Amino acid sequence: MNNSLQLALVTFKKGAYIIVEGKQQADCFYILRSGQVQISKELEVVEEEGGNILKPGDFFGVVSTMSTHSHIETARALTDVALISVKREQYGTLIKNNAPVAMKIIQQFSRKMRYLDDALTRITLKSNAETDTSHLFEVAEYYARQSQYNQAYYAYHQYIKHCPQGDQINIAKERMAKIKPYAKVVYLNAGDDEFTRTYPKDTMIFSESQPGKELYIIQQGSVKITKIVNDNEVLLALLKPGDIFGEMALLEDKPRSASAIAHEEAVLLAVNKDNFKRMVASQPQIITRLTQLLSERIWFIYKQLANTQISDPVGRMFDFLLIQLEKQRVPISNESYTFDFGPQELVNMVGLPKGEGNLAVRKMFENSHLKSIDNHIYVSDIEEVEKQAKYYRKMERIARSRKAGTRK
Repeated sequence: MNNSLQLALVTFKKGAYIIVEGKQQADCFYILRSGQVQISKELEVVEEEGGNILKPGDFFGVVSTMSTHSHIETARALTDVALISVKREQYGTLIKNNAPVAMKIIQQFSRKMRYLDDALTRITLKSNAETDTSHLFEVAEYYARQSQYNQAYYAYHQYIKHCPQGDQINIAKERMAKIKPYAKVVYLNAGDDEFTRTYPKDTMIFSESQPGKELYIIQQGSVKITKIVNDNEVLLALLKPGDIFGEMALLEDKPRSASAIAHEEAVLLAVNKDNFKRMVASQPQIITRLTQLLSERIWFIYKQLANTQISDPVGRMFDFLLIQLEKQRVPISNESYTFDFGPQELVNMVGLPKGEGNLAVRKMFENSHLKSIDNHIYVSDIEEVEKQAKYYRKMERIARSRKAGTRK
């Protein structure tokens, strides 16, 4: 480490708790210098890829520190340990002087993101993440049935490009010819030299299952990230200026796990692998931003995974609303708030079957503090969301304790 960083070396005795899940104000993360640390969570929904025992060179606490959210894990010293403490504001300097450390963090985060995203898809959407490029045809067919010809034409084109010997190649060509007069598409074969790109509203930036070699930084407008699951388009995220997306395909050379579509006209910077390597060394502020965004996404997925363990459908909905408030950093108060999604989107996001979800929505709206206005969920008192979420979490803990007691 570069001494000019003035990084602190801290030690903990065997058995000591270093960070505790749920604790607020995470202002530093740790790089393990010597000893072993065990990571655990209140709800271990999926096993950590690589295991829960950390060794020298590993790091922890980055997600909460860089996203400025509460801790998502507990870290306990298995032996006497020595740790290098890195404060949030020191991260940019750390990158500038130690680019390999930054790349290790980003690549590990990218792998973790894909691993957790696959787990969440299996649990909430009851399907596997589709990475075969032949799935591009199914994506195109879905959008064609919805008369969304911009997206359909783009996906058909990518299917023909990446599956030239595909079983549906002739059908794809016929469908493309029919919908071409009605489709608006841009950058079907974008060149590596086109750094700044403008995407009109409702045009596709990339499709799920499409091979990718670029990440994107939003300069203007907004982009929605979606996935076709069980013949439905599920909204995964709505991104705004300053956000970065598409990094997993760039870092791991794997097909896109979701689609990106311009929600409104969007101006993007397209960054390929060579440009990205230069950025790591020359523009630490962009790499810091990417780390923050990946941290934010990982924090959110962990919360969503924990949400799947709440058995009461209404409880899952209130818990998800509270997660959204923390994600948006909305202070808990008796003020009102309007979420940027409606009841049906909430059902999709928590992964409930349509019938069960609609029943839970009706029950949730029996609470006089909540209503649907212009297909957006409105709450007249934010504190009510926290109160209900905590109640259902408490009931779930009691139920789990009783179940565990019965087993004994």
